[in-house]
Amino acid sequence: MTDTVTAPAAASPARKARKPATHFDPNPAKAGWFTRIVLLVICVLWLIPLIGALVTSFRTTSDAANTGWWSVIVHPSTLSSLTLQNYSSALGGTQHMGTAFINSLAITLPATFIPILIASFAAYAFTFIEFKGREFLFLTIVAMLVVPNYVAFIPILKLYRDVGLNGSFPAAWLAHIGFGMSLAVYILRNYMSTLPKTVIESAKMDGASHYMTFYRLVLPMSVPALASFAIFQFLWVWNDLLVALVFIGPGNNEPVTVALTGLQGQFGKGWELVTAGGFITMLLPVIVFFALQRFFIRGLTAGAVKG
Repeated sequence: MTDTVTAPAAASPARKARKPATHFDPNPAKAGWFTRIVLLVICVLWLIPLIGALVTSFRTTSDAANTGWWSVIVHPSTLSSLTLQNYSSALGGTQHMGTAFINSLAITLPATFIPILIASFAAYAFTFIEFKGREFLFLTIVAMLVVPNYVAFIPILKLYRDVGLNGSFPAAWLAHIGFGMSLAVYILRNYMSTLPKTVIESAKMDGASHYMTFYRLVLPMSVPALASFAIFQFLWVWNDLLVALVFIGPGNNEPVTVALTGLQGQFGKGWELVTAGGFITMLLPVIVFFALQRFFIRGLTAGAVKG
């Protein structure tokens, strides 16, 4: 009795052909270098005005009026004439940028945190509480995003005049809170709709009230969305000039954006003070953005795609 040994079947050509092709190579090295060059050119073009403003902020009045900022780069010997006097003059003396900086903080912080507090309550209600007309009311709030802010200036000014709020901090607070509320509700509601419903249902089964569920569960899980809107609102209010001019104007309560317009002298003089004051005003927004940037994209993209 002979044993037959079965040889393993050779792999057929058809089976080999079914293997996924991995030879495609779009030459990523060249594409990478081209992309880097394009990005480098864009960054340089974007930074040239910023570098010019930075150099001008350290130049004397006569140098800024008689020669361009690039002369410092063309003639390095003029570096010795750079000075910090512009920053000193902008912060103190007759310019009062230091006081305007404090005024901007007094306007921006309440105008950022109050909309977050109110909009988070509204977003929770639109997401987790069933009531009649919920979707229609939410769409109405979102539709207010397309209404330009300045169309409401005249009636708001008349109302502020009647109650005596013109030129005060509450006038700017209420204006920014009203103009930013629709965006806040939209961002927070979209984010809360992505939170796991099982956690909310479990808290409800355990007897947790809506307030406890909101403060203990929903609010801590919504930190990325809260930080995203906080960045938007802070930068918007801090850099705003139109609302500040209309509802506060020049004076003791003027913010940094209004104070910057006062640094420009007659006949186009004083650009060295304007640029110095501009970099002073940029400091805090840059710190806020980099401190909260890890939440920024996560908070904005949540709820954009479901599936």
